[in-house]
Amino acid sequence: MANRGPSYGLSREVQEKIEQKYDQDLEQRLVDWIVAQCGGNLERPQMGRENFQKWLMDGTILCRLINSLYPRGKEPIKKIPDTQMAFKQMEKISQFLQAAEAYGVTTTDIFQTVDLWEGKDMAAVQRTLMALGSVAVTKDDGHYRGDRDWFHRKAQGYRREFSQEQLRQGQSLIGLQMGSNRGASQSGMTGYGMHRQIM
Repeated sequence: MANRGPSYGLSREVQEKIEQKYDQDLEQRLVDWIVAQCGGNLERPQMGRENFQKWLMDGTILCRLINSLYPRGKEPIKKIPDTQMAFKQMEKISQFLQAAEAYGVTTTDIFQTVDLWEGKDMAAVQRTLMALGSVAVTKDDGHYRGDRDWFHRKAQGYRREFSQEQLRQGQSLIGLQMGSNRGASQSGMTGYGMHRQIM
C-alpha cells in the first residue's frame, strides 16, 4: 500500500463505506476459482482484505488468470515478467484490465489500477473478478475451470423475427402507452382566452 496518513472527516467516512462493501465470503469463492482456473500450484492467501490485495497486487496472478481463459498460443498477455518494480507491476494490472475488457467484461465492471495497487476499493476488484467469471461461464468455450454455480450466466440477446404482415398490423394499432380516449368528451371545455359562462 502507498504511504498515506490516516484519513479524517468526510474522507474517512467515504473510505469506511467503501470498505463495508467488501465481501469475505465472495473473497473465498474468488480465491477458490482463481486457484482452480490457474492450476493447483498457486499458494492461497490468508483470509482478509489486505491479504487478498497483497496476493493480487503484483499482477502476475491476474495475468495468469486471464491467459487461462484462452486457448494455448492465443493468450492476450504474451510475457508476464516476474519483477518487484512498482511501475511494472502496475503495468501488469493494466494489461489484465485491458484483456478483461477485450474478453467481454463491460467497462463499468472494471476497477481502476489504484483500487488494487493502493487497496482503495477492493470491492471493485471483487466485482471485476465476478464479472470475468460470469463472462467465462456464459461463453462456455471449454476454458472455464471450476464450479459453474460460483457465477451467474449473463443474459443473452433474444432476437425476434416478425413477418412484413405482422409489422404492417402493428403500425395501425395505438399502443396503451399512448393512452386511451375512452370516456373522453369536450363538454365543459372553453376556447383559449374565453371565459366560462355559467348558466
